[in-house]
Amino acid sequence: MNRQKIPNVGEIRQSQILSTFGPGSMIDLPKDSVIIGGLKHWRFPQIKSEIHEDRLKANICRLLGLAKVKLYSPPSSQDLSNEGVGISVFSFPNWYVAQCDSKFISKSNKEYRTRPLIPKAHLVKNQYLDRLDNKKHPVVPVRFVQACVNGHISDIDWSSFVHRGETLSCSNRLWLDESGSGSNFDDIYVRCEGCKRRRQLKDATNEKMNSLGHCQGHSPWLGYNYQEAECINSKTQKLNNNRLLVRSASNAYFPQNISVISLPDQDEPLRKAVDRIYGLYLEALETQESLPVLRRILKDKLDAIKEFSDEKVWRELQRRKNNPNEIKKIKQTEIETLLASNDLHLKDLPDGDFFARNLDLGTLPNILAGKLERIVLVDRLKEVVAQIGFTRFEPAMPDIDGELILDVALAPLDTDIGWLPAIENKGEGIFISFCAESIDQWLAKDAVKQRSLSLKKGFTLWQKNKGISQDQIKFPGLPYIMLHSLSHLLITNLSLECGYSASAIKERIYAGESGYGILLYTGSAGSEGTLGGLVEQGKKIKEHMISALEIGKLCSNDPVCSLHQPYNQREKRFLHGAACHGCLLIAETSCERHNEYLDRALLVDTFEDLGAAFFSRH
Repeated sequence: MNRQKIPNVGEIRQSQILSTFGPGSMIDLPKDSVIIGGLKHWRFPQIKSEIHEDRLKANICRLLGLAKVKLYSPPSSQDLSNEGVGISVFSFPNWYVAQCDSKFISKSNKEYRTRPLIPKAHLVKNQYLDRLDNKKHPVVPVRFVQACVNGHISDIDWSSFVHRGETLSCSNRLWLDESGSGSNFDDIYVRCEGCKRRRQLKDATNEKMNSLGHCQGHSPWLGYNYQEAECINSKTQKLNNNRLLVRSASNAYFPQNISVISLPDQDEPLRKAVDRIYGLYLEALETQESLPVLRRILKDKLDAIKEFSDEKVWRELQRRKNNPNEIKKIKQTEIETLLASNDLHLKDLPDGDFFARNLDLGTLPNILAGKLERIVLVDRLKEVVAQIGFTRFEPAMPDIDGELILDVALAPLDTDIGWLPAIENKGEGIFISFCAESIDQWLAKDAVKQRSLSLKKGFTLWQKNKGISQDQIKFPGLPYIMLHSLSHLLITNLSLECGYSASAIKERIYAGESGYGILLYTGSAGSEGTLGGLVEQGKKIKEHMISALEIGKLCSNDPVCSLHQPYNQREKRFLHGAACHGCLLIAETSCERHNEYLDRALLVDTFEDLGAAFFSRH
């Protein structure tokens, strides 16, 4: 391919760079199609806008095996006044369809709309010169390309495809024959004008035929002619086959992002206090029982840790000795901060990124009594999102702790990662924590155990269909599914009154050793970020929960919805219990699990009345 200099053709919001149009994604322009360039093709002003979030950077380094990494905001429209600032794009694909319709009658007397399929090298000033009528015709990029599961992408060798890999001496002018709407591969053919050969595009979707050949490792977003030596499937250890890809399809690009809520680390004061006296007095301690004795002997010399209990100090000492480089999981730090009992740790500082305050629970309705532990109104929070790569065909999923599970190959944003694009979203939120004792009691019920077997059976079938081993992705557990289902009902209910659309409210579900909770928050680079409506509705969260639970009892698709079994092989909704578009499914931009792991039966008594509801009135 010959490099083509493309002028400034438009603008994309910074948040869209990380969500839709990052490196390796394709964009249709009025007269062309381009692929967004990798990070080395991004041009910044002299001073870059760096984002500082140590917890996120530490997790990225661990995940990608990097020693260090920096986070920068993508170039913005404000930077365009600096000459040369922006993101480079490359023309892709390099095959076009001429806009001069003709008719083709097949041997079966079926009529097709047919148009010339032209390589870019044969165009004249981006137009097709018809050799028969000597007229120029406009062209559009062909809709179909080839890609592999490692993210590589390239043009289809149309001549080889139609000739089934044979080398023939013919004119090789190719035509694209289409009938109907052109969306059915059965009705699309590629035809050679010279030898009259014709092949159905549907053949390219048959992986067993391997009609598109092995992937050659082309990565045009990293630069024209960039090509890896070989493309190996990490699961099978064999060469990857090319697969047909429609450029505008939803599976053409999945950005893989990691996000954290910027929170004050509750352990930081303790670590700093221990740092001051660790080498002098604490390093030689062998048992926790020795610590109070040491306090009495040294007295003033241990003032640095006087505010901390013996248990907390000993836990910090054990961490330093056994695992000094331990990095907490993304959600662990978040829930520990949100559950902090002392509001003095959550001060409203000028220009602060986080401010939260506890809401007095007061008298709880019977259905909520003994289940809610804490409600925290988060007046201000900041979410930092970084892109670490992308996938095609299948997205990589985070686990319930917010850690990205790389069960699919991650395509790189650059040949040498020294920095990654990131954005900051500011907003507000509501945090609801639940009593661990009540969840443990619920899990001990026979009906809940029976429902667990049903959901696990569906999960096992999903793993089998996806070719995923049990070690790669584990069953999230009933507490996660229950809280996730409640979160969706709350998002729908809150959006009716809080001033935000349902798609503007996001969720984070906490279901681990550190506690159980739901954080509903807004985080947007646009206008919907800190309207104040979500926190205001948080003061009435008990009423919203009762309303949401009441709505969850009945779905417009009942009894079909409530009677759905996760292990039903015909429906293939293996990660859903009683859940559908009529009740629990919401905008995927709001859901942290792409609308999976949902079940109303774990929340309330549904039409089937399994007796497994956490908020049962029985």
